[in-house]
Amino acid sequence: MPFLDLLSADRVRADLVAGDKDALLDQLAGLLCDGDRTVARDALRARERLGGTGLGHGVAIPHGRSAAIEHASAAFVRLATPVDFGADDGVPVDLVAALLVPAHFTDQHLKLLAELAELFSNSEITSALRNAGDAQTLLATLRGALRAAA
Repeated sequence: MPFLDLLSADRVRADLVAGDKDALLDQLAGLLCDGDRTVARDALRARERLGGTGLGHGVAIPHGRSAAIEHASAAFVRLATPVDFGADDGVPVDLVAALLVPAHFTDQHLKLLAELAELFSNSEITSALRNAGDAQTLLATLRGALRAAA
């Protein structure tokens, strides 16, 4: 299941404001869940405790798995002001792709993470995402990049 299949337009934000990593994870949890964000927040935070999900170069892929959900979901945000995400290169994060998947999605989860890591290793793509004017353009840019990579 490709990332785009999990990402709906209402889960994309441009210039999202988050004061720090915890505030960002809370906002991502709200985007990933239609109801109670507690499950998503707990899954994202549990994964971050195992090791940071900042890839470097201003990109992070916070993700979590939970037995309490049945369907995977994704969100994508560009932050108005970068936040420290604990990436090894020390660069604050401004591009964030978030995933929440059911606990049994082991293989699919790893494939999604690999797809995103490959995408965000391309500096032309990350530059285009940073320069997208609004959420609609951000989503169109992301769709184009992921389709071209497929």
